[in-house]
Amino acid sequence: MKGSNSTPMDYDTAKKLAASGDAGQRRIVAARADTQPEILFYLANDESAEVRREIARNNATPRQADLLLCGDPDEEVRSGLARKIALLIPSLPADRVGQLERMTMDIVEALARDHASVVRQVVAETLKDQPGAPPHLIQQLARDLELSVSGPVLRHSPLLTDDDLLSIIGSQPMDGKLVAIAQRAGLSGTVSEAVARTQSEAAVAALLGNASAQIREETLDRIIDMAPKFEPWHGPLVRRPSLPPKAAARIVGFVSEQLMRVLENRTDLPPEVRAAVRNAVLDRARANRGGGAEPLGIDDEGAEETPKERPMERAKKAHAAGKLDEDMVGGALTQGDRGFVLAALAVKANVPLDAVDKIIGGQSARGVTALCWRAKLSMRLCRQIQLRIANIPPTSVLNARDGTHYPMSDSEMIWQLEFFGLKA
Repeated sequence: MKGSNSTPMDYDTAKKLAASGDAGQRRIVAARADTQPEILFYLANDESAEVRREIARNNATPRQADLLLCGDPDEEVRSGLARKIALLIPSLPADRVGQLERMTMDIVEALARDHASVVRQVVAETLKDQPGAPPHLIQQLARDLELSVSGPVLRHSPLLTDDDLLSIIGSQPMDGKLVAIAQRAGLSGTVSEAVARTQSEAAVAALLGNASAQIREETLDRIIDMAPKFEPWHGPLVRRPSLPPKAAARIVGFVSEQLMRVLENRTDLPPEVRAAVRNAVLDRARANRGGGAEPLGIDDEGAEETPKERPMERAKKAHAAGKLDEDMVGGALTQGDRGFVLAALAVKANVPLDAVDKIIGGQSARGVTALCWRAKLSMRLCRQIQLRIANIPPTSVLNARDGTHYPMSDSEMIWQLEFFGLKA
């Protein structure tokens, strides 16, 4: 019945239903677009929150009743009102400010200051990409302490200037706000530089992953200077569009072998740079063999050789001895022994190694999480595997639920594994 006017309701019938002891009947009247304004105003004081929610959402409700509902004790009433009123704001005539327009603005300003963040969030989500939104409201919402409120505005609002964004960055906000700024479409080189200077792991990773962000070459050089100690930056760096050859040549010195090969296969890089990457792959192989790490299986002339003990053999031996536990896998991760971590995942999850490579290479946070779940690893270690082995950006990583629990149900895990061709 909500909002239905298929059968007109006369005034006496509406008045009778509005005075009914049945809240369901009062809701019917409250939801109708043809209910008379004075009856809607009367129902704005109804004892039932369900009735008041209908009044708050009803576009026919007189603005005086909306103003009354601003202070309603029920959050859902105020949230529904916020969504309705915020949608009206961009369409208010700029050349005429009468009583109705003033009341509408007073209401949205009150809701943007509401003590409940969920109400402020509704206002922010509704106005986040509106060029006709009131600038002073956008400024207020962008500086809200709750990320759920400020984040959408920081990421999307066309009303925020570079000076606004630089001021917010200069106030040393939490990482979530920096990430939202870093994800803005068409981010300027000046703001990108400011984001990079924060050295926020999550924000710089988001910046590098933002293909539309302008990153000056000197800014990129500064990021690469810091990148060896920030592994989550490596994947976005390697995949950064229009990567300068000089930057590509520097990156090969510290990224994983998997990412080196991604870099080597980029067709937009000059042949000499790709050749340099290939040489770096070989140099890494030689250094690993000399230092006791696991070889790549390529000798100095490019011919295949058989390593003394491959990661899979080590993982199987450790498993047979009952030693392939969380501590061993975590230790290999800390030491950068990527090959052993992959082999351990395959052994502990009882899946083929090529399936592990496929899941890890796909950079699917859900797929990697399902694999770790099958391998009976903790969600804490799973998060590190997402970041350091699968090179998933921090903003896309799945985190533990309630601190320790896996964030997906068993059926969701099984579906993810089946998607990669693995039977439960």
